[in-house]
This record gives sequence, structure tokens and C-alpha cells, in this order.
Amino acid sequence: MGKSRTKRFKRPQFSPTGDCQAEAAAANGTEPEEDDGPAAELLEKLQHPSAEVRECACAGLARLVQQRPALPGLARRDAVRRLGPLLLDPSLAVRETAAGALRNLSACGGFEVCDDMVTKDIMTPLVALLKECSTGLDSNEMSPQETKDQNRNSIENIANEVVNVLWNICECSSRAVSIFNKEGCLEIVLKYLSRFSTNVDLAISVAYCLQTVTEDNPELLKSFSAPALHVLESAMLSPVSSMEYILLKTLVAGTIWNLKDIIPSKSQAEIINAILKILSEVLEMDAGEMVIQMKETETQRMKTAAQTEDTLQNVNGDDLIEDDEMEEIPHRRKVRRKTFISDLLPPTDKELRETIALLTAQQTALEIIVNMCCSEDPTDDEWEELSSSDESDAFMENSLSECGGQLLSPLCLSHEVHTALTNYLIPKKIFEKTAFPNSIAVDVCSRNPSWKPLIRKMSTIQCRALVCLQSLVSLLDVDHLGGPAALQTLAQHLSQLLFSQPDFAKHVDFLEAISSALRALLQTVASKNIPQKFSSMYSRSSTVIYLHLCDRCLITFIFYFS
Repeated sequence: MGKSRTKRFKRPQFSPTGDCQAEAAAANGTEPEEDDGPAAELLEKLQHPSAEVRECACAGLARLVQQRPALPGLARRDAVRRLGPLLLDPSLAVRETAAGALRNLSACGGFEVCDDMVTKDIMTPLVALLKECSTGLDSNEMSPQETKDQNRNSIENIANEVVNVLWNICECSSRAVSIFNKEGCLEIVLKYLSRFSTNVDLAISVAYCLQTVTEDNPELLKSFSAPALHVLESAMLSPVSSMEYILLKTLVAGTIWNLKDIIPSKSQAEIINAILKILSEVLEMDAGEMVIQMKETETQRMKTAAQTEDTLQNVNGDDLIEDDEMEEIPHRRKVRRKTFISDLLPPTDKELRETIALLTAQQTALEIIVNMCCSEDPTDDEWEELSSSDESDAFMENSLSECGGQLLSPLCLSHEVHTALTNYLIPKKIFEKTAFPNSIAVDVCSRNPSWKPLIRKMSTIQCRALVCLQSLVSLLDVDHLGGPAALQTLAQHLSQLLFSQPDFAKHVDFLEAISSALRALLQTVASKNIPQKFSSMYSRSSTVIYLHLCDRCLITFIFYFS
């Protein structure tokens, strides 16, 4: 018989805002450059004696690296080795823009670029700057208040860029994770996380990084002390309910789940309950309605701002600043205003940022639940060893006997996880997410270029919910899933989703996710002898199913629907 494996999610490698090249091109209104002429000029300016010129060159590279065709040229000209020393430049502005360029490079370049960055020893100046930022924040506390605020903002901005580079590189390179462990970076990033009440952006970056480096890293887990766990707990239980804090708490919850092996057994139930309470609250929010509301808020804000500007123009008349006067504004300020360094979204897009934060939190919550359900899955090598049909059958039979007849599950949920999942109605909330995305929200996003990438994020949430549903159907008892009637309704719902897709070839992720969910559901229905009530739509020939469904679902569908 065929094998089925519950998918386990890793942390995303790229920026939460989506495809770097597409968004950068859309933002700039230009097509990606095909040659590396601009790269040569910008890299040459990195050695300029003027700090402003070096800063502008770094900002230009931060934009350029978002265009994938430019990456080979940058690699040929050894951009990483040229940018690395600028992380320790005397100018704080240069440090920030250099870190921003490396952040974008690591986010948009993927595995090969990140691995090459480690090979070229980018971790040495990166870790040094991380430590300097920590020292700078400590010494800054002794400065006068006005100077203290300015310096703190600059240092925290640099730290935010550095932590993002670390996150991206550690996601792609085990060597980077090893350096993170040995250099004592954990203590430093936890210090940054402790500032979550005054700088949530920095805290979110740290939470992303921690969720990556704590996964399958027993060496680092030994470094977690009681004070370190307290920092995580404080962030996870923050009473603030803004979208940014919801994302922060979700990411920290994922990190704490990664640390479950070092949490005392007497505290396991309490911690798991706290984690799933947060995930439940995240999933309970209607993201589709939030998209619609936030877009309306943005439209109204922009309309009000335009009216205010018109009023000021009418009042001031000739007092407006002329173009010639604008040229006298320091070039550095103009660069910051126009490029936003490594941010793919301008800081003024508050509503869009908050919406993305919620969507990312919901996607992350679903991924954490899937990982909870398959945290003890066989490794890739073990699955390869089970390649023959006899071995696969034996493995599945053992799984059935150990988990009370439930199919497709190589493990049983712990009592603590099982109880929390059912107490917080997680299965019901996941079922609701499988119907995502909201068609009105999709229409709203499709009419605005800045919001259009959110359609993909909403579709991703639906796919994650389907994968999550597969895990829960495979692991929970029928009664905890709502009983036989609920499973029949679920089968009807999933089938309607399946046959409503106009073109399977364009929905590969969706197809794989819904195929896995349907197979798990139908096998559970069969194992429990639950009567099936299928509408006439399932009289479609098994040939259609054969053409469109992947292998893991093929046999099941032919058996039940032919």
C-alpha cells in the first residue's frame, strides 16, 4: 500500500511580504536589470571616503538585490565581502544600510546565496555588530534623555537588520546555526526580545530568529536558563492585542514549543495549554473581514490626508517650498524617505502591515499545530527505508495498533496536547479556515497592487488549514471531531472545494493539501464504518480523478467514488 506522511513545516526563508523581485519591481515601476552595470558602480562607491556616499551605495544595493537577475553579477563582483566590513563602519547610518542590503540579499537569494555568505565569513562581522549593538544599548542608558532616544532608535534599527540577516542565514545554513550557538548569540537576542514593550518590530525579528535556531538544536537548548524562559513567557503572555503583538506572541509560542524537551514535566500541561490558547485566539479572528476593514481604513486615511494637503496648499499659497529649495535637503534624508532601506513596505502603510501581521500569525499558528501533530514523525531516511510495500504495510499496521485504529499516524498525541486541542475547539476553527479565502477580500486586494500579494497569503492559509485538518483527522477520535455527522459534512465540504477549482495545474499546493485531507478523512470513515452520503457530483468518472489527483489520494478516490 502507498505511504502517506504528515507534512512538517519549517520556518519561511523569505520576507513575509512575498516575492522580492516582483514586489520590488512593482514598487519601483521598473523591470529588473539584466546586466550588472549598476552593481559595479554601487560596489565601487562602497569604498568612497564620504559616509553619505557609502550609505547611498548600500541603499542602492538594498534595492538592487531584490531583483533576482542582478544576483549573479553581485556574486561575481564579491558583493558579500565588500559589504561585510561596512557592518562595522564608523557611521551608524552606513552600518544600518549595509545590514539592510545583506538582509535583502539573504532573503531574496535563497539557500545558495545564504550558504555562500557563510562561506565568505559574513558571520564574523555580523556577530561582532550584534554584540556591539547590545553593548551600545547598555551604555546608552547613561546618556541625556534626548540623546538617549536618538541613539537607542539608531542602535535598535541596526539590531533589527542584523537579527533579520541572522534569521535568514540560519534558516539556510547549519554552519550558521553552529556559529550562533558557539558565539553566545542567544543571550544577546533574548535581551532584544525583552524590549518587546517598546520595540515590537525588533522583538518580532528576534522571535522569527529564535523559532528557527531552536528547531532541532539540542546544543542550544542547553543554554536556556530560567531567566531566558521567563523572557519568552513574558512576551507570549503580553496583554497587548494589536496585530503586531498577536504575531509576536504566535512566534514566541512556536519557539516555546521547540523547547518542550527542557520544560519540567510538571509544567508541560500548563505550557501546552498556554500555547494552544494563543493559537486558538489567533485562528478565531476572521482575517477576511480584517482585510476588508483595514483596506477601508486605509482608503479613508488617504482621502483625509489628501483633503488636508489640499487645504494647506490653499492656505499657504506661495509659501510652499519650491523644487529648487527641495534640492537643498540633505541627500541622506531623501534616500531614507524613498528607499526604506530593506523594508519592502513603506512604514506609512500601517493598515497593510497590520493585515500582513495577522495573516502571517494565522499561517504560523497552523504550522505550529501541524508540527505538534507530527513532531515525532519518522525522519526522511526512515521513510526511505520503508519504501517497499511489505515494509510500508507493516509500519502502517503497527501505527494502527498503537493509536487505536486511526490511520496515517505514526504516533499518538500526548494527553496534554489532545486535551488542549479539544478544549479550545481547534478542529472546528481549522475546519473554518479551509474555506478561506473570503471572496470579497480577494476582490478588494486584486484591485490594489500593494494589497494584491495578500491573495497568495490567504490561499496559503487555506492550504495550511487543509494540511492541519489531515493531521487532526488522522489523530483524533471521531467523537472529538464532532461525530459521524460532522465527518459526513466535512467530506461534502472538502469535495465541493476540490471540484470548484477551475484548473488543478495552477493549484499544486492546494491539490496536494486537499488530497491529503480527503484521503485521511475517507480512511477514517472507512475504518469506523461510517455511512457515506455523497451527492450526484461524485458520479464523475474515476478517469477525471486519475488525471487530476496526486498518487497519495488516487487509490482512495477510485475505491470510494468509482
